[in-house]
Amino acid sequence: MSFIRAAAVARSVAASSRRYSAQAAAPKSNLPLYLGGAGVLGLGTYVYLGFGKEEPKAAKTATKDLKSPLDPQNFVNFKLKKVEPYNHNTAKFIFELPEGHASLLPIASCVYLKAENLLDAKGKPVYRPYTPISASDAEGELTFIIKKYETGVASKYIHSLKPGDTLAVKGPLPKWPYKINEFETVALIGGGSGIAPLFQILQHALPDKTNKTKFKLIFANVTEEDILLRKELDDWKKKYPDTFDIVYVLDKPGDKWKGPSGFVNADLIKQHVAPASVGDKVKVFICGPPPQMASICGLKDGMKQGALGGILKELGYTEDQVFKF
Repeated sequence: MSFIRAAAVARSVAASSRRYSAQAAAPKSNLPLYLGGAGVLGLGTYVYLGFGKEEPKAAKTATKDLKSPLDPQNFVNFKLKKVEPYNHNTAKFIFELPEGHASLLPIASCVYLKAENLLDAKGKPVYRPYTPISASDAEGELTFIIKKYETGVASKYIHSLKPGDTLAVKGPLPKWPYKINEFETVALIGGGSGIAPLFQILQHALPDKTNKTKFKLIFANVTEEDILLRKELDDWKKKYPDTFDIVYVLDKPGDKWKGPSGFVNADLIKQHVAPASVGDKVKVFICGPPPQMASICGLKDGMKQGALGGILKELGYTEDQVFKF
């Protein structure tokens, strides 16, 4: 998506609130038979549409007008309010937003975080894309969950921050224009901190009363302690049993682990994801470390999607059916 378009989206979103809804009837389909038999669950989107191409009917205005303090063209400093350690190498970083303000990020999108006064090997400022885990319409806060990598300049810098320090943020950087009920089923395949953009979609879609999309999250981690946002995910599974399910996969499981172990492979995907043959009824979103991406879908080409490869290509999925964060 071009930078000009990103700026336009940001201005549009900043002028309104996040939540809109429209009611649209879903045409009958044979896919629910597959979903019931294989336990496949799916996804949703940012503009609330019904299955098919019916236009939204009535828009519902927000209960409170919120503004966004973000700027897609310039970095803006925000004060760190609180740091909440999550595990041995990950923490939540909660930044203050002015009263009456929320990020109002389009779903799905991310922002750039800049490591102040740090330069890369080419002498350029260090900034990296991160997806917030706070809701787009969460007033007064912007929250990230960030894993510290010893070779990661930006993540080490952010983990060095203390409450009261500021961090420069620029965005939004739109990724996928999510539409409620655009797909009957969505598979979300994540690894480690790659859960953030998948979490953003779920957080937006699941509470929507018009959502009919069924989501299946396949979430791979090294150990059980590495599973990020597990409480929130498990709570959603209990609250939305008809539209959300989770498969946790561990590379190094403990003795009491009863779920799948090893890496996400073709058999696991065939068991839990709707087949490529259902066409545009299924979408696969994936975000994880480079080795996982290379194995499952092929690496991105910089900011571009890159050619589809790996397991998903072998199983017959097309580039239109897969989106790489």
